[in-house]
Amino acid sequence: MNTLRLGDQVPSFSAKDQDGNTINLSDYKGKKLIVFFYPRANTPGCTAEACNLRDNYAELQAQGYELLGVSEDSQRKQSNFRKKFDFPFPLLADEDHTVIDAFGVWGPKKFMGREFDGIHRKTFVINEEGNISKVIDKVNTKDHAAQLLDG
Repeated sequence: MNTLRLGDQVPSFSAKDQDGNTINLSDYKGKKLIVFFYPRANTPGCTAEACNLRDNYAELQAQGYELLGVSEDSQRKQSNFRKKFDFPFPLLADEDHTVIDAFGVWGPKKFMGREFDGIHRKTFVINEEGNISKVIDKVNTKDHAAQLLDG
């Protein structure tokens, strides 16, 4: 797993969101962008994380941030997840791992004694120049916005 680090330039990417719209990294040029990766839509931890970001979205926007959620779920699953919880930010359906691989968040994981490959829950803050300005490896799903807003 070759994960992007602080100071790295984010490689350009494009992927479909929950509605089939193409989202490009270049769409956010000159803006601060938060890209959060989560393993699976509609699971307890992922729901808690995304709902916490939704509940603090106005404050994140007030500080100049845009948000993108990414998982390998299908467009339909992402669309249902977004509608069910009324998320104001796009969710990328990265089924072909374009964005997941660009950020290097796919790799070996352990869950309930089982080892498998999957998405690592990580969040990246990208500055206006397209460089990583913060990486959160240990995401607090219930209070993730605080991790982004502090410092």
